[in-house]
This record gives sequence, C-alpha cells and structure tokens, in this order.
Amino acid sequence: MIIIIDNQEVQVSYGDTILDAAQRAKIHIPTLCHHQAFAGQGRCRLCLVEVTEQGRKRIVASCTYPITREITVCTSTPRIEKMRKNLVMFLYKQAPASKLLQSMYRDYECQDNSLPENAGEKCMLCNLCVLACEEMGSSAISLIMRGTEKKVATPYNEASLDCLGCGACAAICPTQAIELTERDGYRTIWNKEFKLVNCQNCGQPYATQEQLAYIESRGPDNEMLHCCLSCRQKMTAQKIKIFT
Repeated sequence: MIIIIDNQEVQVSYGDTILDAAQRAKIHIPTLCHHQAFAGQGRCRLCLVEVTEQGRKRIVASCTYPITREITVCTSTPRIEKMRKNLVMFLYKQAPASKLLQSMYRDYECQDNSLPENAGEKCMLCNLCVLACEEMGSSAISLIMRGTEKKVATPYNEASLDCLGCGACAAICPTQAIELTERDGYRTIWNKEFKLVNCQNCGQPYATQEQLAYIESRGPDNEMLHCCLSCRQKMTAQKIKIFT
C-alpha cells in the first residue's frame, strides 16, 4: 500500500502506524512519549499530524493511528505547529527542571502564561519508565495518585521488593527524571541499594545480582551474560571476524 506523507510516497503495510511509516521514510515527526520497543501511547500528543482520508481532514496522533487505506498526511501545518507549541508549553510547566523541555520551550518560542510551574520537577509522566519496568517483568513502579498529584513511584515510595535495580527505567526516561547513582560497587535507585556484579572479562561493575538472577531464570545460561556491554560487543565483533 502507498500513502503520501509530506508529498512523498511511502510504502506501508496494513496496520502500520503513521509514525512508524514516517520514521522508516526518515520523515521527522516530534515525539516524547514514544519508543520503538513499545506500542504508541498518545500521551504527549506532539506527534499530531493532519490526515486526509476520503476527502475529510482531521488531526490525529500519528503514534496510535493505524493505516488501513490510502491517506495523505501533513506533518506540519500552521494549525499543527500552534498545537505543538501549546503542548510544549504545558509539558514544560509540568516538568520545568527538565533540560530537554527547557530547550524545547525555547525552540518553540513559548511565552510565559498563567499556568503554575511544578517547580523542581523533571518527570512529564510519559509512562515509558513504567512500560520498561513491565517489560523487564518486575512492575516495581507505576503511575500513582490522580490529577496534579499524579507521579511515578514505588508502592508507598518505599524500596520495592520487586525492583531489580536494572536501571531500564532511568535509561529510557527522555527527561532524566529518575535518579540512579553508582558508587563503590553499589547502585542506588528508587530508595533501594543494590550490590553490583563485576564483569568477568574487564572487572568493571555492570549489573545487579537481582538483574542477572532474573535473566538467568528466563532462559539458558549464556557466557556473555556475565560480561559488561562493552566486552560483549568486543566478543561479538571477534566472533564475526573469525567467521568472515
């Protein structure tokens, strides 16, 4: 199936989202709450586009809109840019301490308004960290409370028994809102301290005991599991070199 995005013909499959199709075609659509590992959430709404389908135009979130027929898509119009500017302003007010949102606030030339700022906050509630934690199989964090009180946290803000200390949540967070520190062979995250395991190859600490135990419980043992990412990459490259 062929659709048109910004006057460019793009080959798509039935059910592809507009955002996925645009990214494959290297057509930029801004987004903050989307990651290729997960389905679209439509939370930040920055990926809004204008779709013309059977002569009718409408604004949709490109990360959640499935392509089921021929359509024409405009990723940037005066109306969409105005909406994005307002969205950036609202997101900035939610997380004004985020350097990413500070930069976007300036780039979109937003102006101060009457909305109060959530002073010192970096989290914009994109939910990616919660999805990453669920994918790891622990679900140690979740969105709690409602309205202006909503936030990401462990149950009762206490150290969670389910947390693996893997840091997937911190790694995927677009605004660096999740605090993770490593010192003297220990990692601290979500009010919990984890002892780090050293890489069997280079000796550098790289993962928590709980993280490795969980991975081992999910599948057969792998010699590379006990090495850090850098050493695994070197070992893989060596094997490729041998067989080529």
